[in-house]
Parts: sequence; C-alpha cells; structure tokens
Amino acid sequence: MIDYFGSPSNRELVLEQLTEHIYLALLPLLLGVLLALPLGRLAQQVRWLRGALQGTANVVYTIPSLALFVIIPGVLGTPLLSSVNVVIALTLYTAALLVGPVKDALDSVPVHIVAAATALGYRPARRFLTVELPLSVPVLAAAVRVASVSNISMVSVGALVGIGGLGRLFTDGFQRDYPEQIVIGIVLTLLLALVVDLLLVLLWRLATPWARAGVNAA
Repeated sequence: MIDYFGSPSNRELVLEQLTEHIYLALLPLLLGVLLALPLGRLAQQVRWLRGALQGTANVVYTIPSLALFVIIPGVLGTPLLSSVNVVIALTLYTAALLVGPVKDALDSVPVHIVAAATALGYRPARRFLTVELPLSVPVLAAAVRVASVSNISMVSVGALVGIGGLGRLFTDGFQRDYPEQIVIGIVLTLLLALVVDLLLVLLWRLATPWARAGVNAA
C-alpha cells in the first residue's frame, strides 16, 4: 500500500473518490433527515396516517439500491451516470429509515413538558422546534448514526453503474487484479464510517448540554 500511495496519480485518485464519497453519503443524510422530520411529526400527530407512512417507508427501504439507481434516471430523465441519482436514492432511503424513529423520538418527550410549553403559550410550530425536537435528539441520534453508516456503505454500490466514490477503487481493483487498491477502498470506507459516527456523537453531545449536566450531577 505504501508503493500505491507513492504515485501522485494514485493519491489524487483516492482523494478525489474520497471527497465524492463524502458528498454522496452526507448530502442525502442531511436531506433525508429534513424530509423525515415532518413525515415523522405527521405520523405522530395523525394516527390514521401512521400505518400508511410506515408501510410506505418499509417498501421504499426494501427496494435494492442498485435497482433504484437505475430506476430513477428512467423516471426523472437524469443521465444514468449522474450523481443526482445516488443523492435522490439515498435521500429516500434515509427518510424511509428515519420516519419511524422520528415518531418514536417525539413520543419519548414527556407529556407534562409538552403540556407545560402549551400552557406557556407556545404555538405548535415553536413548541416542536424549541421543545419537542431538542428533547427528542438523544433518541433520534441513534437512528441518524445508523443511517450514516448505511449511506456510506451504499454509496459504494454506485460504482457498479459508473458513479464515483470509494466503490470505484473496488471495481477498478478487481478489473486490474490490484488487491492493494481494493484493500485501500475497504479501509477508507470503514474509517470514513467511523469518523462520521464520532462526529455525529460529538454533535449530539453539543446539541444536548442538559444531558451531560444530568450525567455529571449523577
């Protein structure tokens, strides 16, 4: 592997594919969270929609990622090799994975706190953004961490249809019978998942200072 990184062109290739992998994994994660929040809230508030939303989310998540990468260009008319297809597919996967956890996280907020905020004059939108959502972060964070790892792994599948990312190191390595390149792709994918997970944990702790205060007090 040292010999591999000794080549400037190899280092440039790895950096380029790592950057694209980060973009293709984290942008859908952000978009998926933003999409799942209102859907999860709707599932929590409107009981008769819960089954339909959760059922739809389950169906979406069971569609093979490779099939979805191929279906989306046919539906939207985007080029087959466009990274937009991966972003849309992984956004759908992330939202589907998080709809249920968002509902569960909001349900975990103590009823008396919600009632107190309502009594203080908080309107539903303000109460959701400033009271319920912050208090649901500890429960929601675990699901977001799972979604991040899922996205990072599924981006690699895009290499099979010509999309960039660390998966390209796998496909090129197999085609060229270059095991070092395959190993580098695997190691970097694992390290990326670990780093993103640690960053999410750090972000969760920064977003919930009261949780740390409770632990220290105990």
